[in-house]
Amino acid sequence: MKSLISFVIRYIPRPILQIVSPLVLKVLSKFNQGDAVECPICRNHYKKFLPYGRIARENALCPSCLALERHRLMWLFLKEKTDFFTSKLKVLHVAPEHCFIDRFEALPNLDYITADIESPLAKVKMDVHSIPFPDNTFDVIFCNHVLEHVDDDLLACSEFNRVLKPSGWGILQSPVYNMEKTIEDKSITDPSERERLFGQRDHVRKFGKDYAERLRKSGLQLEENTFVKELSPEKVARFALAPDEVIFVCKKGN
Repeated sequence: MKSLISFVIRYIPRPILQIVSPLVLKVLSKFNQGDAVECPICRNHYKKFLPYGRIARENALCPSCLALERHRLMWLFLKEKTDFFTSKLKVLHVAPEHCFIDRFEALPNLDYITADIESPLAKVKMDVHSIPFPDNTFDVIFCNHVLEHVDDDLLACSEFNRVLKPSGWGILQSPVYNMEKTIEDKSITDPSERERLFGQRDHVRKFGKDYAERLRKSGLQLEENTFVKELSPEKVARFALAPDEVIFVCKKGN
């Protein structure tokens, strides 16, 4: 199973995966019923979650809603630390995830807009380098696991800063590796070389521990939030969270 998942993630285009994978995983979920882990998003229980990743992580993917560790943690953070589910908010969700779309669209308090340059799940076709909305439009922006793919991450973040309201905030997750500095080389276009250097065939950089410092150069304020450390070990295990996951929370800067 691990080898199959790794192969599919590496070589099947993401737009195809986004359409096909929910159907396949719903079938697999029938064989994994149990009560050892629980997804806080869809509330389904399993013996364990499915493996996921190019180097497959055990107990990662909810077969019902497709939530990964980071999605489950983000859901809990939104529930416990924000007014996302109760206040009137205009939300921009870049590259929206399966596990969130229907649930966020159903919230009566949200004016919820999904956008992406290629995702079949998004309603607005949009390049993050040139966001087609006026200044100070959004209360909240979500952009997860996108900035490692785009040509200019700082330009994208400056656009987020521009369209955020003065009181706005957002969550900008990306894979961050245990190295001091981000590496990138725009001259590298070969997919296999990108995978070797940046971790994935369609990545154009590999973020290091300077991720927050780097994105602040765009004008955004960025906080490294360790909300997962506030949760009990029992909750971390029950929801199969990554115990060291950092949530990168942004606010509008100057």
